[in-house]
Amino acid sequence: MHEELKEINEVVKNLASFIQQNETVKPDFEEYLKTVGTSMNIQAACFNYIFERRLGEKHKSIPELYVENTKKLSASDKKIAEALSHSLSTIFEVKKILKNGFELYNVINERLYDVTSLVKMTSFRGVGGGQYVIARIFEYKKVYYLLEISGVLSASRKDDALRFAVAKIIENPELVYQDNPEKLKELEKDIKKIHKKFVEYFGSDEVITTNKYADDLIGMFNDFAEGGEKTDYSDKVHLPEELKFFNVSEFNNSYENFLENSLGGFSSHNEEYDVGVLFDEELGMYAIPFYGTFNKIFEAKDYTKVLNYDKCINYFLSNDKFSANLIKKVAEKHDNFMKTVNEVLGTKYTLDELLEKFKSRYLENKIISSTTVLYRSKAFSNTLGLIEEEENKPKIEIDRKIGRNDPCPCGSGKKYKKCCGAAV
Repeated sequence: MHEELKEINEVVKNLASFIQQNETVKPDFEEYLKTVGTSMNIQAACFNYIFERRLGEKHKSIPELYVENTKKLSASDKKIAEALSHSLSTIFEVKKILKNGFELYNVINERLYDVTSLVKMTSFRGVGGGQYVIARIFEYKKVYYLLEISGVLSASRKDDALRFAVAKIIENPELVYQDNPEKLKELEKDIKKIHKKFVEYFGSDEVITTNKYADDLIGMFNDFAEGGEKTDYSDKVHLPEELKFFNVSEFNNSYENFLENSLGGFSSHNEEYDVGVLFDEELGMYAIPFYGTFNKIFEAKDYTKVLNYDKCINYFLSNDKFSANLIKKVAEKHDNFMKTVNEVLGTKYTLDELLEKFKSRYLENKIISSTTVLYRSKAFSNTLGLIEEEENKPKIEIDRKIGRNDPCPCGSGKKYKKCCGAAV
């Protein structure tokens, strides 16, 4: 074990030197340091860069580039670098202090880990049981190692820890089932079952309405999916007078007020715009703003007549929440998809090249929709004040008055009376 710790630390040290010396990586790392400024110390910046950054056309990780560009690496060094490229950064609850590490509960993927520290435990004085740590771990030869602890929250700040977990899930839904195959199987089983229900209910895997009715439409479907009667939803399917793309002021990439924002849903937005409610057979349910407008671009005789058509195309390509499957779905519906996209972008991409350029994250990983994943996340339920009762029935505690027919704040899409309100 001592020799492996020494080898791992040596590789980590060499990676830190690599990003500051390699002629290709060094300029990018220096630019990265400028963006983070003085808000992060150099060690934390190095770790973030090494384990989060991807470079080049093929979006290779820093450990991959290190292996490619370093001569005479031993077989074990290569394996360590490969293991490091799959490190896991998340928030843990400290369960026990061990002789050479910690017993940590991963708040996001709901797994318990025994982790061995790469440095002396005296470096973590002040970290105790019941606290929450933002940490990075990785697995090598069936042993989990602690790379760093970048933040510590006291036990009394559980709510902040859970909010952090929810924000991480929204940003990277795959964290819920990464390194937890049982959770993945559970999600895949749910998706397969609910997809059949969705098609049965709507007669299709997609339906388009406006933001004023999207929440109700999702709620009606969820009632049906939970065993309710199939109700007539036709009065909830309306399109705006004009399909057009514009900035919606209520959209906010900051998740600091995620819970508060989730109470209102799409219907709370002042502007009216189209929303597509889709169910991907592989990745789950999505509610996608301007989905009708995006399709209209490829259906119109003159796509330049669609307001902000170019911004709309860029929005769908550059938005990291829209999957490669979504782009492929629209491309399959419209023969002129690539011709139009290339005209607007001034490029000559094939569909595969386009997806590799803009959606490589989805090509490399299975990323289930955040809506689907949150519904199965204990961190999200606990953040909303849900408590388990004998029948495992959630009961919500929240200051804001919620109407019985309002969308449930847990994000399920169901009405409050059919979801968390049923236990109140």
